[in-house]
Amino acid sequence: MTVVHFDQNSHPENDAPEESAVPHGIRVILADSQAIYRVGMRKVFALEDDIRVVAQVETLTNLYAALQRYPTDVVVLEGQLISGTIDAIPELVRQAPEAKLIVQVTESDESNTVELYRRGVRGVVPRSISPDLLIKCVRKIAEGETWIDNQSISWVIEAYRSQATTLTDPRVQPKLSKKELAIISCITRGMRNKEIAYQIGTTEQVIKNYLRKVYDKLGVSDRLELALYCLHHELLKKYLDDADPAAAAQTEAQPQQPSQPSQPLRAKM
Repeated sequence: MTVVHFDQNSHPENDAPEESAVPHGIRVILADSQAIYRVGMRKVFALEDDIRVVAQVETLTNLYAALQRYPTDVVVLEGQLISGTIDAIPELVRQAPEAKLIVQVTESDESNTVELYRRGVRGVVPRSISPDLLIKCVRKIAEGETWIDNQSISWVIEAYRSQATTLTDPRVQPKLSKKELAIISCITRGMRNKEIAYQIGTTEQVIKNYLRKVYDKLGVSDRLELALYCLHHELLKKYLDDADPAAAAQTEAQPQQPSQPSQPLRAKM
């Protein structure tokens, strides 16, 4: 297990990570001001062959330093470290776009939870979360999913609906191409970019380019918001009248590829 602890008596430049027996495991940074939580989480993850802690930090400044030094898949972040500095989330996302953020909170409330998800957090969990559930959360988020409980789903949907009222007027609905609608349909079925590219016969980079255009047209920032937008506005039903957009796009794409079975819905960003 690789553990680097940044504190007042330890400096990043003097700490070299150990070789891991799991070269392709989920790389985790523990960011918590309380040593007891860091030690506890480290012991929990030490029992898992596919998860390794690459650094432990106790301040936001040290977290920035650790992200610069160590490739990271998931950050488990104490909510108190960003208390009053919620702008830290977009900065963390900007500095380490591949690192997915889990925020642990003492108490969950609607406004804070919605804002965390809006700014790029992949999961908001209680400090009292069980070890088994925390491990499951880390694995799901490392796969690109969003970890969100039923209460948080209700909060996020309600917040989205309150902001989307200006888009309910069909006169201001953006125009989407058949290819864009096909990709949206695949997203709502939980397919990943690679799977979508395979199904409609193009490359993963092309799918990413289309998604950026779709996000701009609809005023959303990620796959979760896109799925919520489609749910709220019945987007595919309005545009396609129950037609299969993926099939329509497949006829446009060259060469055609055999379709793959759809995956369960994931809120991947």
